Amino acid sequence: MLKRKSIKYSSLAVCTAILISIICWNSNLFAASAVTSDFNQLNYTQLLTEMGAGWNLGNQLEASVNGTPSETSWNNPTITKELITKVKAAGFKSIRIPISYLSKIGSAPNYTIDSVWLDRIKEVVDYAYSQGLYVMINMHGDGYPNVIGSWLLVTSKDQSTIKDKYQKIWQQVANKFIDYDEHLIFESMNEEFDGDWDTPKIEDYNNLNAYNQIFVDTVRKTGGNNSARWLLIPGWNTDISFTTGDYGFQMPSDNYRSSTIPNSEKRIAISAHYYSPWDFCGDTSSPITQWGSKATNPDKKSDWGQEDFMDSQLNAMYTKFVKLGYPVIIGEFSTADKSNADPTNNSFREYFTKTLSSTCKKYGAVPVFWDNGWNGDGGMSLFDRSNLKVTQQGIINAMMDGMKLTPAFDPSVTPVLVTPTPIPDGSFDVKYETYGGSTANLTIKNNLTTSNINGWTMEFTFPGDQKITSMWGGTYTQNGKNVTIKNADYTSKISANGGSVTLGFNMSFTGTNDKPSYVKINGSKCQLVPNATATPTK
Repeated sequence: MLKRKSIKYSSLAVCTAILISIICWNSNLFAASAVTSDFNQLNYTQLLTEMGAGWNLGNQLEASVNGTPSETSWNNPTITKELITKVKAAGFKSIRIPISYLSKIGSAPNYTIDSVWLDRIKEVVDYAYSQGLYVMINMHGDGYPNVIGSWLLVTSKDQSTIKDKYQKIWQQVANKFIDYDEHLIFESMNEEFDGDWDTPKIEDYNNLNAYNQIFVDTVRKTGGNNSARWLLIPGWNTDISFTTGDYGFQMPSDNYRSSTIPNSEKRIAISAHYYSPWDFCGDTSSPITQWGSKATNPDKKSDWGQEDFMDSQLNAMYTKFVKLGYPVIIGEFSTADKSNADPTNNSFREYFTKTLSSTCKKYGAVPVFWDNGWNGDGGMSLFDRSNLKVTQQGIINAMMDGMKLTPAFDPSVTPVLVTPTPIPDGSFDVKYETYGGSTANLTIKNNLTTSNINGWTMEFTFPGDQKITSMWGGTYTQNGKNVTIKNADYTSKISANGGSVTLGFNMSFTGTNDKPSYVKINGSKCQLVPNATATPTK
């Protein structure tokens, strides 16, 4: 409630006071200063070259306990300029600094950020900025559903309050750094999603899109260098498939950018993360310790997420965004240290890093290694932050080699997509059963003798006008008669040598409900036989 003071003013005084307040309010919100003379207008190919290989200052300024951010609360030491100097000396040209605000935000209506916290953020940014590194800062833990004090929640019913708060936070941050040159990049948020790890609901995705639009508008309207700097935005959970696929991502408009930017150029980049396959990259309890074509033990290698999958994911980002002038920043990728379980693990971590770095450069993306500050079993660190020593020189070398040995991205040349190794036809059997005419159950059996399946896609074509109305065990898209089904979390794994999973759906139709003539699973073609095990098509 707004309380009124019981003081009388003359009409002139009231008008003058109102005019002054409007001018002051507008100057805070729309700081109309010009772009500074030292600001270098980089197009997207120049940005890719300049940013090079990147590194994350993870588990520090985004760390929190009971909703209060603290850079040492997750067992990392206080950040020093000497650490950042060490990172630069290792060959990194960019640094991403994740930041949480949480309880450091004051109450409505101003949502003032604690000045000590904001000054500390600036101090850490300056450690890197003063050395010529490209610096990315974001809003990190405030959007995690499982973080105490999080509030930037796409599932919340009170979106108007969230959007007002979000706008005021970015307005303050943008004004704090308004005179910094092109080396500073703002990232709207981090892994924003509903916490379910499943297909996003369109209403939730729309809220994420709205946050991105508020971010772009707010930063641009502060004026100065903020009207021209590169801005970084993510899709759903920074997931490549959910960002490039038909799930609801919307590119924000950039209506308030500086007139000094050529009309033919963009100043928005796309954020995505890469941790595939997770059983190799992040699951420390998994026995998967090897990756790629150089793996020597099939039992220690995941059956998916290898070189061809990596290439297809970066190709999808290239096709959707880079070709249109929007560069991609893989703001996080990493691999957990499992060398205690497998002495050869670090060599595969190095190969993964080199391959991803090279693939990023090939498709117009910047790779940024996620370093959590933890060394040893399960850790993802390249440096010891206490004694300022390199702990994984081999991984650093691999990243730099991947960048150095790959030709610079050339927008006039279409990169060649790596052709995936096909799974032979007949690798799966399928049982197709109907119940009551409008319900179908499908059971997939894995005939591969050594390869477990961890994630599958089914494709088939209805012979009539059948239309799926609901499904369990997977998620589907239907375009006319053509149906694509992707696994649910609980049906994703099919063990080798006879393992099986079952899914089903309801459908509507007129006339006869004839079965499709065939189905493909991960590209392997099988016949569909009603109420019996299918005979594979060779």
